Amino acid sequence: MPVNYRTPAACELLPVAGVRLGVAEAGIRKPDRRDLAVLAFDSGTRVAGVFTANRFCAAPVQVCRRHLELGSDIRALVINTGVANAGTGEAGWRAATVTCAALGSLLAIADRQVLPFSTGVILEPLPVDRLLAGLPACIADLRPDNWHAAAHAIMTTDTVAKAASRRISVDGRAVTVTGISKGAGMIRPNMATMLAFVATDAGIATTLLQDLLREAADESFNGITVDGDTSTNDSFILVATGQAGVDFSAPTDPGYQSLRQAVIAVASELAQAIVRDGEGASKFIRIAVEGGRDRSECRTVGYAIGHSPLVKTAFFAADPNLGRILAAIGYAALDELDVDRVRVWLGSTGREVLVAENGGRADSYREEDGAAIMQEAEITVRVALGRGGASATVYTCDLSYDYVRINADYRS
Repeated sequence: MPVNYRTPAACELLPVAGVRLGVAEAGIRKPDRRDLAVLAFDSGTRVAGVFTANRFCAAPVQVCRRHLELGSDIRALVINTGVANAGTGEAGWRAATVTCAALGSLLAIADRQVLPFSTGVILEPLPVDRLLAGLPACIADLRPDNWHAAAHAIMTTDTVAKAASRRISVDGRAVTVTGISKGAGMIRPNMATMLAFVATDAGIATTLLQDLLREAADESFNGITVDGDTSTNDSFILVATGQAGVDFSAPTDPGYQSLRQAVIAVASELAQAIVRDGEGASKFIRIAVEGGRDRSECRTVGYAIGHSPLVKTAFFAADPNLGRILAAIGYAALDELDVDRVRVWLGSTGREVLVAENGGRADSYREEDGAAIMQEAEITVRVALGRGGASATVYTCDLSYDYVRINADYRS
């Protein structure tokens, strides 16, 4: 079960004017489960995307990139779960393009105005006949208030659906931001390592929309890790329908910063939900690194700690073998790191203990204090590098027996 997270109720997810969602049971991999979703957008909508840096990127990612290069006037997304359509060569490309053509025909739009997404098992052919057969049911189900169902339809090993909403006021007009995401394993940000779809009814110029998307990705999905693996299919899409009657063309426009904060808040909630629902996770861990020369090196240290199987298994067992954290900081390969200036704290709600300073164990540290904190479901590791003013936070989870079980039996 996820760590201190619940899926918002359907009534808590705010419709976004200009967006309709529909789902279906297409039997793509398993029967009797929602595994296909369509998002349809009204004319005038702008769409931006960022995608996985994995060189073995899936056919849908390649098609999405191509269609976005042709223009931002995207009118629909189609998402299947069960089969990733990755490592499938020319046949995979054809399956993705045929899917776009079929949905385009049903919605009376061009093929290039459809973006396809897949998630699931890699190196298996997409059963495109089942996918196409499920599209009419998705079209029949299209509704503005269907975010909750869509969040469930894109799950793979997720134990819960992930969704979030915000509403702000700009110049007296209500502006809505709502999004969904999926992910639980194969999570290591290098853009973003999951699927996420966020929409707003604000109007945002194309260039500004892409800038906002990249900023939101950097502030959210690019700060999480479950297991250090970067997936082949990861995509983050930001949609702006322009139907709220509020338009932005520059970051200095009145009200834009409020919208920016709302988009980042939704993306951050979705990203952290992925970590809270990490495969087999029993603990949610914040790694806050401060005192770096720049943000990049702070993140490098955060990821070194967050990726370490020895650190993650120690947290699972509540074993205060915290020298493993120092080892991870040390192999993060920061130039000229003075270990005598590094300090490390371990904390939970309302409590923090100094673990290490002056190159070793803090004189005030008692192992029973560390053990008590490690029993908590939410834990913070704070690291001060003592070499600058930059900071960054990485979110991760522990590594349990269940992670091995889930991934040893993933295709069954």
